[in-house]
Amino acid sequence: MAKVEIKQPVVAEISEKIKNAQALVLVDYRGLTVAQDTELRRALRAEGVTYKVYKNTMMKRAFEGTDFAQLDGMLDGPSAAAISETDPAAPARILAEFAKKNPQLEIKGGVCEGRFFDENTIKEIASIPPRDQLLSRLLGSMQSPMANFARVIKQIAEKQPEAATAEAPAAEEAPAAEEAPAAE
Repeated sequence: MAKVEIKQPVVAEISEKIKNAQALVLVDYRGLTVAQDTELRRALRAEGVTYKVYKNTMMKRAFEGTDFAQLDGMLDGPSAAAISETDPAAPARILAEFAKKNPQLEIKGGVCEGRFFDENTIKEIASIPPRDQLLSRLLGSMQSPMANFARVIKQIAEKQPEAATAEAPAAEEAPAAEEAPAAE
């Protein structure tokens, strides 16, 4: 079997994974223990991120003609790719957090939504909260004015019965005073 026939399925696999990818981050994983690597893979898998080690030449071939071709200059030495199809910040966030505890993991760079980012920018992207947190913050900020308005209306409604009961005895006393002179 020719080497090309062996390599084609790997290139096709990479191409399939990056076809719908919103983000891809390359890392140098040298120096990680098996336990650390397992912990990293578990954290990435929990967020729906695919993490796999591929040969650099295979990744270069798969990246040709895509936005990920911008990463060709970083494909030297051992490289692993973290690929996300759903949350563009997820690979950066998880890898940066893991790299803080394990300095052996080196972030090379990545592509997020078609734009190339170096190591420092990937670390900045990592500070973006997850999508569900951003949505909950947005919803909270949209509900806040409505909730405040509802509280004000409730307070006004609670004060009105008190004002009505205060006015009612005064209204009842006035007719009684008028009736007394008429009775004479």
